[in-house]
Amino acid sequence: MAEYELQGYVYPYFAKALQLVTGKDPAKFRFVVGETPLSTFKEVAVLFCLYYVVIFLIYTFMKNRKPFQLKALAFVHNCFLCFISLVLCVSIFEFIIQIILKHGLINAICAKEAYTQRLEVLYYCNYLVKYYEFIDTVFLALKKKKLDFLHLYHHGMTMFICWCQLYGHATITWGPVGINLFVHVIMYYYYARTTIIKKRVWWKKYLTTLQIVQFVIDIFLIYGATYTFFAFNYYPFLPNFGNCNGEPVMAIIGCSVITSYLFLFIDFFRKTYKSKRSSPKAAAAIKKAAASGKSSAVNTKNNLKKRAKKSEKFN
Repeated sequence: MAEYELQGYVYPYFAKALQLVTGKDPAKFRFVVGETPLSTFKEVAVLFCLYYVVIFLIYTFMKNRKPFQLKALAFVHNCFLCFISLVLCVSIFEFIIQIILKHGLINAICAKEAYTQRLEVLYYCNYLVKYYEFIDTVFLALKKKKLDFLHLYHHGMTMFICWCQLYGHATITWGPVGINLFVHVIMYYYYARTTIIKKRVWWKKYLTTLQIVQFVIDIFLIYGATYTFFAFNYYPFLPNFGNCNGEPVMAIIGCSVITSYLFLFIDFFRKTYKSKRSSPKAAAAIKKAAASGKSSAVNTKNNLKKRAKKSEKFN
């Protein structure tokens, strides 16, 4: 069957801009392993390792040097990522919403025809952006900011699973990619804002909450698609929605990585926000100290009264 015919509104402008920059017609693009740039596992593995080597070298270089400020560069960088994330997000969902309305949610998740050429262009652009996002870590290293495991792991593995999605041609790719882009619009706006305005952003906690919700939705979608694929092809006695388009190995990798993200972000949330609240022991100690102080004040007041009475009696 031919892929679904969809009407684009934002995408045509993006395609024209893409053709202007690359000199190639996006309508002729197809992700072909070995032909498309950065399409092989070897290329991905080399750049994956190079990312961590470069960050280590920058940290070594900056060890005895003053941190760079990089405010203007960081602001432009974050604004660009906010903008490109918005364009890609809107372009993906304008197609997906049409598929859902015309053919239903299950088709949008599983049907081979729903993995269209235009969507593949957007997925590939998103994949390339993940390499550009490595600059996030470079800036942090040059500023001598602390880099935790979550940041380093998340940046490296996200690039890898975006390649897996393209390699596996999974129809459900729009789910994790589109939702991630939506979160990135808000996240990079936050980073751009805090670069030039030092005032504390009250909704930072809710941004982390949104990231966690993102992974919960991702898991619901990709686990559902993976389950129905295996149930239909290997365990037909189980209830399922039919076959689901995509490579099973890449689906399992995606499920594993997204699940690890969920647990890591929940742990980050707990350490970052829950630890700021007073523990039960600390609260009890504060309450006890307050009660002790109040009791001491009452005793002092009573002693003063007794002394005053004695003084009156003596006089």
